[in-house]
Amino acid sequence: VQLQACGGGSVQAGDSLRLSCEVFGRNFNRYRAAMGWFRQAPGKEREFVAAIMWSDGTTYYGDSVKGRFTISRDNAKLTADLQMNRLTHEDTAVYFCAAATRGPSGTVRHPSQYNSWGQGTQVTVSS
Repeated sequence: VQLQACGGGSVQAGDSLRLSCEVFGRNFNRYRAAMGWFRQAPGKEREFVAAIMWSDGTTYYGDSVKGRFTISRDNAKLTADLQMNRLTHEDTAVYFCAAATRGPSGTVRHPSQYNSWGQGTQVTVSS
C-alpha cells in the first residue's frame, strides 16, 4: 500500500485547510484498516492528530484539535480527508497520513500501529 497526501499550504490564523490522503494498492483491508493523521513540528515529536476506522467510521482526535478538525473517509475514492478549521499558529507542522492496513493491534493514537506512511505535506499558519 502506498499513500499520497496533498492539500497543505500557507494560510492565516482562523482559516481552514483540507488535507487528503489517497490509498494505492491492494493490501488494504477495508473491514479492519484504520487511517490516521499525524503531525510533526520542528524540534518536536510526532503528534497524533486524528484517526478513523475504515469499516464503521469511528473517529478519534487528539486533544489539541478536537472540535476544530474532522477526519472522514471516502470508500469509493479510497481517500481519508482531514478538514482543519480555525487554524492557529500552533497547527504549523508537516502532516503525515498513515494506514494500519490490516487493522491496529493497539491504540490508533500511536504511530507504531501504522505500517504505511505518506510523504508528508507542510501546513503553515501565520498568526
